[in-house]
Amino acid sequence: MASDSARSADLDRTIGFSIAARHVRGRVVRLGPVLHEILSAHAYPPVIERLLAEALALTALLGTTLKDTDGQLTIQAQTENGVVELLVCDYLGGELRGYVKFDADRLAEQPADPTLFALFGKGFLAITFDQAASGERYQGIVPLEGASLGEAAEHYFSQSEQIPSFVRITMRHDAAQGCVAAGLLLQHLAEGEEGRERLHVRMDHPEWEHVHALAQTLKDAELSDASLPLEDIVWRLFHEEEEIRVLPSTVLTKGCRCNADYIRGVISRFPVDQRAEMADDSGTINVDCAFCSRIFAVNAHSLLN
Repeated sequence: MASDSARSADLDRTIGFSIAARHVRGRVVRLGPVLHEILSAHAYPPVIERLLAEALALTALLGTTLKDTDGQLTIQAQTENGVVELLVCDYLGGELRGYVKFDADRLAEQPADPTLFALFGKGFLAITFDQAASGERYQGIVPLEGASLGEAAEHYFSQSEQIPSFVRITMRHDAAQGCVAAGLLLQHLAEGEEGRERLHVRMDHPEWEHVHALAQTLKDAELSDASLPLEDIVWRLFHEEEEIRVLPSTVLTKGCRCNADYIRGVISRFPVDQRAEMADDSGTINVDCAFCSRIFAVNAHSLLN
C-alpha cells in the first residue's frame, strides 16, 4: 500500500517496470513542482507551455531508460521557418531542463489549439543518447510526424530503433497543484533481447498486440491524477499478467548546469581579444542562459590572461 503522502501527491518521479512473459518494458512519469519551476522561468503562452510540458515528460521517460547513471538524453525538435524555431530538453542524472524558441507573431495567427504540424511545419525530431561511461553517442533523426510529440516518438522508435512502442503523454492545469504533465512508455523487446535468438521485430506480434490494447485503455485523467500512485497505474493496466517487475523509482529535479563559476571558466578559455569583443562598454560580458532565463554578468578584466 502506498502511504497517504504518496497518494496525496505522487509527483516528480518515474518508475520502470517489465512484463517478462510478454517481453515488454515500460516507464511511467508524472511531473508537478519541477515542471512549474522550469516553466515559471519563462512567460510562455499556453500553447508553448503545453508543448514544453509534454516534451519534458517525454524527456523524463526516455532519459531514465539510460543504464549509465551519468549518461545524458537530449531531445531536439526544430524546423525551418516554423512557428516553433527550436525546442530543446535534456535529462542528466535525474535533472530535467528545457526551453522553446518561437515566433510570437506567427503563433498569434494560429488557432487556440494548433496541431503539431501547424507549429513545426516540416520539422525534425532528434533524440541523442550520450553514454558517459563508454563515451559513445547515438543520435536518431526522423521527420516530426503525428498529431502529438508522443506519436512522433513512436515514429522515432519504429523507424530508427525498429522497436514497437506506445507513448501516451498528457498535460493539465490543476487548481491545487498547478501544471501537471505525465506519460507512459511501453516497448516490445526484439526477439533475442532477453536471451532468445534475435530474429526480427514484429509490429503485429501477439504479445505486443495484447499489451498495446491494454495500454490504450489508460485515460489521461488517470495518468495525470497526482493522488494515484504510479505503481497503481501499472497494476490497473496489467494486473492480470502473471508477473510484473517494478523497478526502483527515480526522483526528478530541475537542473541547469549554468552557474557563475562555470560561466567564468568557459569565458576564460577564450583569447583575451575575443573576450574584449564580447564585453560591453563597461567591460562586462553578459551570458544569457536560455534554459533558466538568467543573465550571468562577468567582468572581463577580472579574468586571468
